Amino acid sequence: MRTESDSLGSLNIPKVAYYGIHTQRALHNFPISSQATHPELIRAFLEIKQAAAQTNATAGSLDRSVAKHIVSATKTLLSSPLDMSMFPISDIQGGAGTSTNMNVNEVIANVALEQTGRERGDYKYINPNDHVNMGQSTNDTYPSSGKIALLRLLDPLFESLTALIDSLGNKADEFSSTYKMGRTQLQDAVPTTLGNSFHAWLKPLRRDVERLNAAREPLYMLNMGGSAVGSGINVSYHYQVHIVPNLAGITKLPLTQAHDLFDATQNLDGFVALSGALKTLAMNLSKIANDLRLLSSGPRSGLLEINLPAKQAGSSIMPGKVNPVIPEVVNQVAFEMFGFDATITTAAEAGQLELNAFEPIVFRSLFAGIEHLTSAMDTLRLNAIDGINSNKSRLAQDIDLSVSFATAMTPIIGYQEAAKMAKESIKTGKSLRQIAQTRNCFTPDQLEHIFRIEDIVINARTPEHGLVLRAPKK
Repeated sequence: MRTESDSLGSLNIPKVAYYGIHTQRALHNFPISSQATHPELIRAFLEIKQAAAQTNATAGSLDRSVAKHIVSATKTLLSSPLDMSMFPISDIQGGAGTSTNMNVNEVIANVALEQTGRERGDYKYINPNDHVNMGQSTNDTYPSSGKIALLRLLDPLFESLTALIDSLGNKADEFSSTYKMGRTQLQDAVPTTLGNSFHAWLKPLRRDVERLNAAREPLYMLNMGGSAVGSGINVSYHYQVHIVPNLAGITKLPLTQAHDLFDATQNLDGFVALSGALKTLAMNLSKIANDLRLLSSGPRSGLLEINLPAKQAGSSIMPGKVNPVIPEVVNQVAFEMFGFDATITTAAEAGQLELNAFEPIVFRSLFAGIEHLTSAMDTLRLNAIDGINSNKSRLAQDIDLSVSFATAMTPIIGYQEAAKMAKESIKTGKSLRQIAQTRNCFTPDQLEHIFRIEDIVINARTPEHGLVLRAPKK
């Protein structure tokens, strides 16, 4: 063991630990979650510390040899997958992220000390606060680290979303001439195509891309240099000017400096906007999953319009049962994101005065939501959408028995007469075509046109759109 001290007293730290007393206190105070701080947040913090050391050295505020050791330590830590035993603090913590900031400061200091041949904890040479944290505050480093982490986690989400849209588009093309009954309020409406259903699913997802892009833009603006409450206290002007450009060079991200450092340290509206865009994406994915479960229901007593790929046995007691497990897991991820959005909104609203103390739960929720939605879209595409096929005979049977063609009759015989014919069809079991053929209110050409499914499903904005019939002139 080794002993370290702070303003509250002294604690024994495991001799092998790279973290120090602030981390040790956090481990004792926040035994909340088994999930440690997200590695991408730690990675971003390390990059900030590297940029800060370089900037403070060129400003003349930090001894160049100390800065060199800090930069070397951060590069060493970033050169391989992070050893998360160095960063063990729960991702749910009090203190607005101060524990994580100090955890990173301590680890960098101790790695640097070790590289110079000194003992861990010998902070008179390289100090977590005075040197590693120079020119910084948790007020600016924590939200900036979170933004960088979010930007990186969003890249795979955009890739997965684009791939899912492409997959739905392929199916829309494949089923463009596969006719089926449309339904409103789960009741027969008028015919459409299965391709139209897939096209209708992908359109909201394309809008999700636009919403997420708009929500991503504010993440590039950082408030580094704001220090405590955006006051810029203990920060050189050189540092304020150069820290974000230097950090942009390290992260390879087009980061920009916030013009109003006071505002940037206390408002979380950008995170709420991102959460809202993620929630809308989750809602659209859940709607698709709901439709897939309905359309594939069966195999005998359901709609059975499509077949989902069979992925696993569906019951421990009912032989042969196969459940729509992929849409089900997508639904659950969506439900989770709805909860995350409520958490994020509440946490943002609960901030007081010059700082919001609840950013840890905001980032935890955003990180988990982005990663789970990304994985959900991947499995939906690979294990469901790409393998869907249609039951054409069932679709054709539903259309033949449908009374929806009565809608096409109304311009000729009126709504009431068409309704009577529809009710007679349902009551007698005869097809609407059979009943219509016994009446004298349609010409042969009109009957052919009314029951020609290709004419009914033509898109309404084409020159030959839809089915518009008029009674012959007397």
